[in-house]
Amino acid sequence: MRHRLVPLLATAALAAASAGAQAQEKFVYMTNWYAQAEHGGFYQAVATGIYKKYGLDVTVKMGGPQVNILQIMGAGQADCIMGSSDLQMLRARDNGLPVVTLAAMFQKDPQVLIAHEDVKTMEDMKGKTILIAASAQQGYWAWVKSKYGLTDAQTKPYTFNIQPFLADRNAVQQGYLTSEPYAIQKAGAKANTFLLADHGYPSYATTISCLEKTVNERSQAVANFVKASAEGWKSYLADPAPANALIKKDNPNMTDDQLAHSVAEMKKMGIVVSGDAARGGIGVMSEARMKANYDFLVSQKFIDPARVDIAKAYRLDFIKDAKVMP
Repeated sequence: MRHRLVPLLATAALAAASAGAQAQEKFVYMTNWYAQAEHGGFYQAVATGIYKKYGLDVTVKMGGPQVNILQIMGAGQADCIMGSSDLQMLRARDNGLPVVTLAAMFQKDPQVLIAHEDVKTMEDMKGKTILIAASAQQGYWAWVKSKYGLTDAQTKPYTFNIQPFLADRNAVQQGYLTSEPYAIQKAGAKANTFLLADHGYPSYATTISCLEKTVNERSQAVANFVKASAEGWKSYLADPAPANALIKKDNPNMTDDQLAHSVAEMKKMGIVVSGDAARGGIGVMSEARMKANYDFLVSQKFIDPARVDIAKAYRLDFIKDAKVMP
């Protein structure tokens, strides 16, 4: 009897394992750039099995400079995407794509302006040549202009190359907290970095944004993805090694030094766990900040309030229910 029972138990165990494997629901999340530490929490949730714990088989796909992730999601090739800011998602809704933002893993948008040593304040940028990409014109550059009295006449196109800044002592350039300042430092130049979030720029960043259809039809999978992603970010900040291995696999140009620097800067500047996240959990958003961003875009005529109902542009219930405390 015992000898007959062993193969039966083994068969049952294999069947259970197979059923568990089949229960993993496929889910595709697309980032806004090449794999980097700023995407670490999502890669961490893959690497450490957090998504699997919540019944998800998640694929993290890289974006890039020539990749329109909104278009890809609209075509059904991604379930949710990483908005570089919630302002970007509001503009997408204005353009007719029914996007809803469910969480913002970055309480502070890491956008910075970088200046040479003589520039001590944002006001000192008056009269400087400011290198700004076209994509910033309907976002933080408009906010900077309106707050500090800067003008479009000062700007020249930013080509994602630090050499023009290094060659011109009168130049100021845009950047990402964890990237361009590090590259400039490695080049031997001394510069001052101004994190716009610390000067009042209200935008969230690294969002989980999905189509309304996805949220409505796959609400449990979406809820699981939001919660698991928040857990992934908590885990990544504690020990980034598992995610970093996957990041380097997807992006072989990424170095250990750059990853370590980026994680250190995110921790130092409170990119993930500052503000409301300290009380409401990683990824939390507030109605007040969402409205501030909405009002800013309306005031600049970047969106039409007749086309964008702010109440439909975001939902707070998914991330409130997740409540992953730092």
